[in-house]
Amino acid sequence: MDKADNRKYAIYSRKSKFTGKGDSIENQIELCKRKILNSDLNATESDILIFEDEGFSGKNTNRPQFQAMMKKCRQNEIKAIVCYRLDRVSRSVSDFSKLLDELEPNNVSFISATEEFETSSPMGKTMMRIVAVFAEFERDTIAERIRDNMLELAKSGRWLGGTTPTGYKGKELTTSYDFDGKIRKMHKLETVPEEEKIIKTLFAEFLKTTSLTKVETYCINYGIKTKNGKDFSRFTIKAILQNPVYMTADHTAWKYFQSSGVILYAEESAFNGNYGISSYNKTIQTSGKANKMRSRQDWIVTVGKHKPMISSMDWIQVQELLEQNKSKSFRKPKNNTALLSGLLRCRHCGSYMRPKMDHRTKLGSEQRFHYLCEMKEKSRLQQCDMKNAQGNEIDKLVWNKIIDTIENPAAYMEDLAKAKEKISQSNSHYYERLELLKKSRSEKERQIQNYFEQFENETGEITAPYLSERVDALHEKKLEIEQEILEVESKLANKELSKERFDTIAMQLLNYDKIFDAMDIEEKRKALRLLIDRVEWDGSEQTAHIYLFGSEEKLGDLSEPKRGYSQ
Repeated sequence: MDKADNRKYAIYSRKSKFTGKGDSIENQIELCKRKILNSDLNATESDILIFEDEGFSGKNTNRPQFQAMMKKCRQNEIKAIVCYRLDRVSRSVSDFSKLLDELEPNNVSFISATEEFETSSPMGKTMMRIVAVFAEFERDTIAERIRDNMLELAKSGRWLGGTTPTGYKGKELTTSYDFDGKIRKMHKLETVPEEEKIIKTLFAEFLKTTSLTKVETYCINYGIKTKNGKDFSRFTIKAILQNPVYMTADHTAWKYFQSSGVILYAEESAFNGNYGISSYNKTIQTSGKANKMRSRQDWIVTVGKHKPMISSMDWIQVQELLEQNKSKSFRKPKNNTALLSGLLRCRHCGSYMRPKMDHRTKLGSEQRFHYLCEMKEKSRLQQCDMKNAQGNEIDKLVWNKIIDTIENPAAYMEDLAKAKEKISQSNSHYYERLELLKKSRSEKERQIQNYFEQFENETGEITAPYLSERVDALHEKKLEIEQEILEVESKLANKELSKERFDTIAMQLLNYDKIFDAMDIEEKRKALRLLIDRVEWDGSEQTAHIYLFGSEEKLGDLSEPKRGYSQ
């Protein structure tokens, strides 16, 4: 007699948004329960485990309750998964196939309550995979309709919403339009005079200097900031210079885009010089990564309804100069000598000091280098004139101070013990803030998914302006949250001394002087970062201010005699 299968049934339900429309979580669960109890007369409600994911898309299976259910399957606690429909699990054929492949060796059945599919027979498995293919096809078709809608609306040159480029703001017009039976407000870009001056300055300076670095220096020295109040970087400047929104839409622009292989969604007669260029689909946006430019053949380019800021001739010349600069640029070789990269700061302005190799001279067998203040370099001495630090010498100086601490660690360990509690208390609010930020980020991601899922679940279509305005705004807010998360995490990484880190310091203090010479350069850097919070260089006094974790400032003077160490 076969041993009874005492494993549980698992009901899985998913709904993409928190509304009362459609197939609710409760309805899904109730129908699945009836399916189980009618199929297995020995089953009771106590034999059923319920897993609910509400507010998650069917794009993939990265959902908390779904993953919890799969963990129980791997632990041999589940004999069958029952869901309302196949697309409640996933709309991806790849994900669905992987699920079935994982369930089979664990002897777990899969049942779709409304579609009458199950995996107990070869035909059932085949039908499930076929249905999954059609579910993914439906999702791809919906995405294509969204792109088509955006293309049609882009042809009109209207602003589709989202973050406005520097120099402009979005203005809602009194007129509206009917799209698929829904009335939508129209928008256009309106000039922001103070930002327009900045845009014209950036283009003029680049045309004069042909250097992004020199434009960056100009902005720093003249206090020109981004719309968010930050210093312009070379990358931000380049993104502005490449944006055709500032370009006058005239016959020269028409010929330029035609020869570049760009498909224009406006008649040549519309390029009459009265408006600027509107362009869409220029970048590939990936969460957590920098945007990448698409090939120009993929751009959607038309004539906008806004005032241009830069002549077509100037804009084209800027693009040609940027292309020329590509061939001249070189990648800075990775420095394999400097120990204090990321630790050494300028005491005058607070900027990091980066190593710069001196290929003309050597110190014995060592390659000679200096540490240079980044602000000094970017501003060409205008915002900071800190004297360079002799890299080989300051590296040895800092290490000698560390050796002094290691040789007599008792006092330092006492400082660490006192600092541990103090740091833990002072950083508690960082952890609270980090938790709130991560929850907020998750909520924004969920809302973005919900807009796409709503398009799939409802009969009516979501038009591009509605989708673009809300998704772009949410995406922009999500990026801001992610930036703040990085800042908070960075502070915690630099300031927080966990129990493990204190213990590691205690264990390694007595051994560093013995093993340091055997370390490679990267291991030496990690060793220093374990003990050092930061090092500040005071060029006027030729002094390094060394701040150890949990201890008071130690001073090191380059005029002091140095102990050597092997590079």
